[in-house]
Amino acid sequence: MAITAHAPTVKVIGANGQISLGKKFAGRQVLVEEREPGVWVVRTATVIPDNERWLHEPQAAADLQAALAWSAAHAASDTDVEDTLKRLAHGEQ
Repeated sequence: MAITAHAPTVKVIGANGQISLGKKFAGRQVLVEEREPGVWVVRTATVIPDNERWLHEPQAAADLQAALAWSAAHAASDTDVEDTLKRLAHGEQ
């Protein structure tokens, strides 16, 4: 990972306690760490909601890869749709 140094920028903290980092960061989530009073480190971050964390577990990733491999080897088809719907309604596989 390359570190690019930029010249410091002066920002003014508004009356509401906010600063603007610029439109290119609009809507992004960030981690703000206060290292010591008056010293902050702000880093962009991707936050995974608790109810979606399981998708990032190794078993879920392996299951997804297996499903993608199966779908690549089996062309989509409209044949046997009724049979498939009946099996799904009864919890069969």
